[in-house]
Amino acid sequence: MAAEPLIIGGQEIKPGERCSIELPVAKLYTNTDVNMPIHVIRGKRPGPTVFVSAAIHGDELNGVEIVGRLIKSKSLKVSAGAVILVPMVNVYGVLNQSRYMPDRRDLNRCFPGSAKGSLAGRVANIFMEEIVKQCEYGIDLHTGAIHRSNLPQIRANLKDQETLDLAMQFGVPVLLNSDLLDGSLREAAVQNGTKILLYEAGQALRFDELSIRAGVKGVLNVLISLGVINRKPPKIKFTPYVANNSSWVRASLSGIVNTVHNLGDQVQKGDVLATISNPFGEVLSEITASRSGIIIGKQNIPLVQEGEALFHIAFFSENDEDIADNIEVMQDTLIPELSMKVESN
Repeated sequence: MAAEPLIIGGQEIKPGERCSIELPVAKLYTNTDVNMPIHVIRGKRPGPTVFVSAAIHGDELNGVEIVGRLIKSKSLKVSAGAVILVPMVNVYGVLNQSRYMPDRRDLNRCFPGSAKGSLAGRVANIFMEEIVKQCEYGIDLHTGAIHRSNLPQIRANLKDQETLDLAMQFGVPVLLNSDLLDGSLREAAVQNGTKILLYEAGQALRFDELSIRAGVKGVLNVLISLGVINRKPPKIKFTPYVANNSSWVRASLSGIVNTVHNLGDQVQKGDVLATISNPFGEVLSEITASRSGIIIGKQNIPLVQEGEALFHIAFFSENDEDIADNIEVMQDTLIPELSMKVESN
């Protein structure tokens, strides 16, 4: 790959340079400028350009911390190509601690956007034109929605062999083959020819240390495998498992939830996942698993309305016990002090 010009917001980043850019987006009512913060590291040698983005949903903050740690990391020594780090795509949402844009649109349903469209469409257009269209690869960082947690996982088009290889290198136990959603960044990136991984972990408006560490390590693993960082690829301590299928288990009744199983638990068909009670403590219903699998997402708030999604279960053709073991290996590797505390107790 030739060392082509890399220009963002009218500023050229030359080979071997590193800089921070405030990319103009729009203004607030107060006439205050709103800028999208961007940090670019370019290697001296030609290579792929990779973006790492966070907070497309403004309340999903784990990715903000992941990008911040990457910027400060001594391990992020880019020798070839370039890395474009965007800690906050939806700056408006971060300011308001909200998933959405001020026009109540979900930014991740507004891609590729339009320079003359809605506010969300204009932000999507800026991100596509200035960032995505210059990149061969991308990693988009997400968490669960409000009051929901996700097990660290990669979602991507795993039918594409190169994307699957990158997902395997990321180093989380669960890979979910996921269809493209209309208007999503992932759909627009794929149409642009950009290979993209979506990392899901943790919950909105909270930092989760395991999810953050897994994200930082995963991004570095991918950059090493692409040759952007000149280091020997780390040995993954487990083989990730691919789930081609997943579904949510929903509440049969409204009431107060007491959960029996948590994120990462292996469950069998018919296992009781939670009970739903009335305010008098009487159990009204048991929520059971419709199939065997691993819980990769769950609701955290103990109040539920009938039909609400409670547990997200991924289904595998392989041995579920191995997957559960891999989740424990990931936790022990990233936060060994947690397992030490358990052993001491």
